[in-house]
Amino acid sequence: MTTTTLAVLVPLLPFLGAAAGLLLGRTAPGFVRPLAVLPPLTALVLAVLVAVRQGGGRAIDVATELTPTGSVPIELALHIDGFAALVAVLVTLIATCVQIYSTAYLRDDPCYPSYAALVSLFTSAMLLVVYSGDLMVLLVGWEIMGICSYFLVGHYWETPEARAASLKAFLVTKLGDVPFLIGLFALATDTGSFQITKVLGTVASGGLDHPTLVALLLLAGVAGKSAQFPLHTWLPDAMAGPTPVSALIHAATMVAAGVYFVARLLPVFAASSAALVVLAVMAAVTMTGSALAALAQDDIKRVLAYSTMGQLGYMTGALAVGDRGAAVFHLLTHGAFKALLFLAAGVIIHAAGTNSLAAMSRMGHLRDRVPDAYWTMTVALLALAAIPPFSGFFSKESVLGAAEHATTGHAEGIPEAAGWLVLVAGLVAALLTAAYAMRLWLLAFRGQGADAPDHGRQPVAMTTVLWVLAVPSLALGGLTYGRLPDWFDGRDLAPTLTTSVLGTGVALVGGIVTYGAWRHTTAMAARVPLGAVAAHPDADGGLVEAEAIATHTPAYGDVADAPDPADPGRLLLGPLHRHAAVGFHLDALYTVLFVRPVQAGATLVRFLDREVVDTYVRGAGAVPRLLGTAVRRAQTGNVQTYVSALLAGTVVLVVAVLLVATGA
Repeated sequence: MTTTTLAVLVPLLPFLGAAAGLLLGRTAPGFVRPLAVLPPLTALVLAVLVAVRQGGGRAIDVATELTPTGSVPIELALHIDGFAALVAVLVTLIATCVQIYSTAYLRDDPCYPSYAALVSLFTSAMLLVVYSGDLMVLLVGWEIMGICSYFLVGHYWETPEARAASLKAFLVTKLGDVPFLIGLFALATDTGSFQITKVLGTVASGGLDHPTLVALLLLAGVAGKSAQFPLHTWLPDAMAGPTPVSALIHAATMVAAGVYFVARLLPVFAASSAALVVLAVMAAVTMTGSALAALAQDDIKRVLAYSTMGQLGYMTGALAVGDRGAAVFHLLTHGAFKALLFLAAGVIIHAAGTNSLAAMSRMGHLRDRVPDAYWTMTVALLALAAIPPFSGFFSKESVLGAAEHATTGHAEGIPEAAGWLVLVAGLVAALLTAAYAMRLWLLAFRGQGADAPDHGRQPVAMTTVLWVLAVPSLALGGLTYGRLPDWFDGRDLAPTLTTSVLGTGVALVGGIVTYGAWRHTTAMAARVPLGAVAAHPDADGGLVEAEAIATHTPAYGDVADAPDPADPGRLLLGPLHRHAAVGFHLDALYTVLFVRPVQAGATLVRFLDREVVDTYVRGAGAVPRLLGTAVRRAQTGNVQTYVSALLAGTVVLVVAVLLVATGA
């Protein structure tokens, strides 16, 4: 079987699995789980074969025009280089793990058949984006992912949070997709083709007439899809969906698509220095802002959501300094440890039998109850914090190394300002990332929250997946970074001494300071007997009094709603905590700037439609109706009445004629 045939089957198999799952979900429920697992598993095997055959060598390009579409043809094309081959392996691996995990996590869910089919369709759409060699075909996969995310985030549609989150995710991403579509058309107009290889060839020869405009339009769609500032607000709310969906969205699909798109078309963005600076600013704000917000969250899934935004900020930062190898390298390692983090969080939630345990302040004594989640999440958090020798260290250092290289002015066509922005923000984010990773670990596994009901040993399908993903989270960076240059344009991805020392140093400082703050707050809480008044750090960093755990207070109602007295995040952030906890009020700002004006405009339009347009229409119909009524009443059928009216009319006419004649 040829490599091209194998590549076509990789996105096709999950699509066929989704179609079969939807058709057989009700009539043959016994086939649902095999149809959910086997297609992505087979696609994983085929994706590995494609990667082995491609081998990091010359890209595989195949194209066929199915039907004439006008002056700019749309072709069914494949473009598989080293980037595409490895990202496809990541997507299929994560999708397979999520499907296996979901068979146990959603075992009793009546909507599981549609859920499994949508996950397969989601996977197929992302693989279409990865392998596609034509921008219009890529757009098809791009938009299918958007609608899949809408349905999957809203899986628990009975809850208002899930319904609102799915709608928000759809609308915010579509807000970016509109300029994205315009940018694709502008790019095709300038280059005369939608085929990626031809577009890149035209850009290389200087044939792009409007590089800044095209790049900025495309960046709007990337910001929405990859949850980058300022279109990032949908991602934390999307945690209302099932935890396996969060793993899929954050690790291998949806948010990864935007980064991958920029990596694939990086020469288009590099043609405009202004676009690179905008991309660097977007990355810097996202990295630092999301890390601060993660340090203030109580819900474990929201911590991980803000973490994803920050790690994507590292990837866009690498792209802003012109190093797509570092960006995709971090995409690969992040996909492994972020999927592991979410799935381990799902084990913790599943152990309690309720999503309410996602609040870390309520967790307690979990280390011995969920040992698989404890050990694997520890590995993933160390990778997230970029502690050597875990995988995140190698990929994050490649990003910081690329930024340092750009600050020297030796990176051709890359503004030094972009390099400094990414480097400084990356180091600050490294400090904060280690801080919130340590905080999550302490509160989740060593917290003092109340014991949740013990639901026994977790299903093997869930725990096995955790250990499978722990392997690349631990070893992916160290085992592959030396070989990756052959796949990634030959760029050196080895850590540099300066950024390695700085990055690891600030990460260790962040973790140690957070641990010290936790010990301090825990000791303060332990001094007060149960039921007495305890002191805890408030949002301003000071100490206020509140009832101790297991009491009821008028201020907080049930103790579960009270601030955790042992939360180091409140002490570390001080007055910034209350703002970081709500995402720096961006949702409120957008409500004032956009939502309310749109609602006011809709109210005005409704008023004009009902009171003006409808009144005019009703009036236009009322006048003929009244005239008709008057005429109808004149038709009495009485001959004498008609003759009398005729005589009266004659008299009136005679009098009128005489008056006119006399006047003349």
